[in-house]
Amino acid sequence: MNKRLVVKLLGGLLALEALLMLPAVAVALCYGESIFCFLQVILVMLAIGVPVWFLVKPDVKNLNARDGLAIAGISWLLMSFFGCLPFVFSGSIPSLADAFFETVSGFTTTGATILEDVECLPKGILFWRSFTHWIGGMGVLVLTLAILPKLSGRTSHLAKAETPGPTFSKLAPRMGDTAKILYMIYGALTLLEFIALVIAGMPVYDALIHAVSTAGTGGFSCRNASIGAYSPLIQWVVAVFMLLFGVNFAIYFHMIRKEWSGIAKNEELWIYLIIIVLGTFGIALNTLPQTGSFGDSLRQGFFNINTVMSTTGFGVCDISIWPIFARVLMVVLMVGGACAGSTAGGLKLSRIIMLFKSCVREVRRMISPRKVSVVRMEGKAVEESTLGTLGLYLAIYVVILLLGSIAVSLDPMEGNNISVSFTSTLSCISNVGPYMGSAAGASGCFAGFSVPVKLLFSIIMLAGRLEFFPMLALLSPTLWKKY
Repeated sequence: MNKRLVVKLLGGLLALEALLMLPAVAVALCYGESIFCFLQVILVMLAIGVPVWFLVKPDVKNLNARDGLAIAGISWLLMSFFGCLPFVFSGSIPSLADAFFETVSGFTTTGATILEDVECLPKGILFWRSFTHWIGGMGVLVLTLAILPKLSGRTSHLAKAETPGPTFSKLAPRMGDTAKILYMIYGALTLLEFIALVIAGMPVYDALIHAVSTAGTGGFSCRNASIGAYSPLIQWVVAVFMLLFGVNFAIYFHMIRKEWSGIAKNEELWIYLIIIVLGTFGIALNTLPQTGSFGDSLRQGFFNINTVMSTTGFGVCDISIWPIFARVLMVVLMVGGACAGSTAGGLKLSRIIMLFKSCVREVRRMISPRKVSVVRMEGKAVEESTLGTLGLYLAIYVVILLLGSIAVSLDPMEGNNISVSFTSTLSCISNVGPYMGSAAGASGCFAGFSVPVKLLFSIIMLAGRLEFFPMLALLSPTLWKKY
């Protein structure tokens, strides 16, 4: 590992995080709140980050894959630690473990929370809490590349290490240009949702909070009842934008360039839309006896299908009292997630499609051993190395899910059972947020879990967001060896 280059970039990321806290400072000033909890952290990060960025001179300036993994894993841990300090210093979340959990949940866009009453928190703190979704949604390293595209010669390793999905492709020849395109689309959609929410009748501050939360598919709200506190029209608007942020951002790039043939051939997009339509009507019909209104059932079905598929985690009703079919469907879709290249979590539909096609190919090989067969996505052959990595990813996902569920089952929390242990772990590894079970209620608050379990959940959320390999790489002695 090129330790000097890694340290230099980590220093730059700390300085960047300090600048990213300034909008929260502005919000706090607008509402006449104290800003010292932010200023203390900003000064510390600048005092560390700026000298490191300017004074550390690496001998080799080119990044390799090993450096990308190290920077991804360490940077998310560092940003989560410093990002939680405003909660602690302001007294909003006095416990460091709880504040770290909340911040990790924010940056990883999970949306799991230990707060049972968010409406009593200062406006500036609530904004920072939701703004972490927006920062982490597209990726802190991608944001860095968008701002400073000339960090090194091989910056694509940084994006590959934290971008969700089985494959990574550039939208432009230079990685810095690709990052700028992604953030321009990301910012434009966020602004569009903000305007739509204001027009729909949501207060400006609330619209800002929910726009950045939806964009990052995180789910933090400034209301205890989440989106359920607002009108049906606002619920429809949020649901539509959850759908949009679950789409691969490359699709929007192709739309801008009017490359309609590429969009029409995108299997993942069509399957994503078909699942949403079928799931919406399935839940609507299943919950109709409870709501008594097909319109309400349709709205709740559309909203909740999108909130789990996009892994946003907003809520409009208590799904723990739904019929068993609707709840099982929600858990299944929680695993799958939305499209690769979006801000959503989960396995990603492209992986599930490739897994299905791989299974079909193996069956054909058994029937016709001499016939050459390849797995194709969007008409292109998928490399065998990608399929091998897919199998390894799924194996790690299942192992962490099962071991995590077992560990959580040992927690003495009142109301803990197999449903709580499994769905809470699944929620964290898929970066969804709420979970189901007798202890969850409508919000799925994590406050009742013990400190060790909250820290375990924090690591699982980070591993799930970074798709395991950067976090696992930090445990390898080989990573830390100088090359």
